[in-house]
Amino acid sequence: MKVLVVRFSSIGDIVLTTPVVRCLKQQIPNIEIHFLTKKKFETILSENPYIDQLHTIDKSIVELIPALKSLKFDYIIDLHNNLRTRTLAWKLGTTTYRFPKLNIQKWLYVQFKINQLPKKHIVDRYFEAVKSLSVYNDLLPCDYYIAPEDVVDIKQTLDLEPNNYITFAIGAQFATKRLPNHKIKEICSKISFPIVLLGGPEDFKNGEEIRAKLPHVTNTCGKFSLNQSASIVQQAKTMITHDTGLMHIASAFEKQIVSIWGNTTPSIGMYPYMPRKKDFSIHEVPNLNCRPCSKIGFKTCPKKHFKCMENQDVDAIVRSVIN
Repeated sequence: MKVLVVRFSSIGDIVLTTPVVRCLKQQIPNIEIHFLTKKKFETILSENPYIDQLHTIDKSIVELIPALKSLKFDYIIDLHNNLRTRTLAWKLGTTTYRFPKLNIQKWLYVQFKINQLPKKHIVDRYFEAVKSLSVYNDLLPCDYYIAPEDVVDIKQTLDLEPNNYITFAIGAQFATKRLPNHKIKEICSKISFPIVLLGGPEDFKNGEEIRAKLPHVTNTCGKFSLNQSASIVQQAKTMITHDTGLMHIASAFEKQIVSIWGNTTPSIGMYPYMPRKKDFSIHEVPNLNCRPCSKIGFKTCPKKHFKCMENQDVDAIVRSVIN
């Protein structure tokens, strides 16, 4: 059997597909697994031993249609389920299984705060796409494999001891998913462990502001690749994070996770996936009738008050870290 698994973006969503890939490989004899994603996300999967061939697109699926067609897939496992992936399936003329995206239910939840979403993690919804192939969830964590050249020597590079520091993913794709700097600084000031700030180049300036006058805080934002940042997370004691891709990478390593939620909510099914350890805490401001204001986020708070982050209980977050 030859299958094509499709998930174009983004970091966390792709990481959350890996249990399906693993179970396909382990439960179906002689299966050949291909995975299609965007070029900029290929390092997330490039070391995954359960994927036989990784395909990537730069801008359009059109560039790959002839090559994919020649491979004569038996099935497409569509874990993105949007117009682009439906077009792909139509052009390849291949039997396709899709996961339930629940767009109507998410729209009702965001627009009218009517929550009809199932109490089910998105990983379990992904598995509905392979139910017809008799593939079941093995209830193990997500997979994240790091190439040897991307493993960070924590002692040499950051002068830290493994499992004796905390990582804080200070960024987020959208500003309304991210704590303001003054709240992050307050959290860091109440924790005595060494703290490593993680993020992209766009987070470097915020990282510098946060670490000022906090000698136990190190700003690495923009200094490491995604896989190198994952290596730093893998060797940490705890991960403090917003609703980010690094949160899902930390869950793959079964690290203690302290997750902080702003305009998005865990009810949509994207909380840390930890089926056997469940070593995570969720922090959100209760009884805010404006949440969720989006299933992804905004550049600024639509209500202008940003209570979902400004009213976060810093002491409760700190207690989750040190307990």
